[in-house]
Amino acid sequence: MHLTDATWTDAAAAGTDLAVVPVGSTEQHGPHAPLGTDAITAEAVAAAGVDAYDGEVVVAPPVSVGVAAEHRQFPGTLWVSEDTFRDYVRETVASLTHHGWDRVVLVNGHGGNVGALREVAGRITREDDAYAVPFTWFDAVGDHGADMGHGGPLETALVRHLRPELVREDRIDEAREGASDGWGEWVSGTNLAHDSAEFTENGVVGDPAEGDAERGEELLELAAESLADLLSAVEARDVNRPPDR
Repeated sequence: MHLTDATWTDAAAAGTDLAVVPVGSTEQHGPHAPLGTDAITAEAVAAAGVDAYDGEVVVAPPVSVGVAAEHRQFPGTLWVSEDTFRDYVRETVASLTHHGWDRVVLVNGHGGNVGALREVAGRITREDDAYAVPFTWFDAVGDHGADMGHGGPLETALVRHLRPELVREDRIDEAREGASDGWGEWVSGTNLAHDSAEFTENGVVGDPAEGDAERGEELLELAAESLADLLSAVEARDVNRPPDR
């Protein structure tokens, strides 16, 4: 059940304690892909995973602005602080919990959210009347994950599959020419760069030409299967906290 489309009486009749919250970002994805890429992909993976799951799940509206200051030099990028982001996610989960949906998977589409989501999921689980875990779709697509960049092959492929009209195909060559091969500037296991503009001319990391719509379809299937497996595990899990020793 998607809360955006449901009525309150529909919500009252939901027979589940399981919910997902899509979490993305509004940020640059090169000259060819939309600013909403991370929110679009997170919401699509959440919907596909719920469809693949053998049971009822409540789907919350997406969180579309995340931890993205690393892209602030590129116009259109929006961001909030990690504290604001964690508070917003935590209070959203608290709202779900108030209505009885107290097992929550945070379905993430943005690398900059990963650390904050892991931290807030732990805090929710330890301190609130809920259980939460983060799920990042591009970490759950098998060998494809090695090609994850930014506006690169995986994200471009998935958007080509989901919303092909949003990919500016006439700018793919431009995206490739200004892209970097990898994320950051690394010395001794440390990334010296805080912002993407330090190492990529146009915001792209990786080759978007390697991400066609067929690959995007496969990515969505793999991510959906992984999310469905996780939902089953979360539903079955004993979420009582271990006692103090």
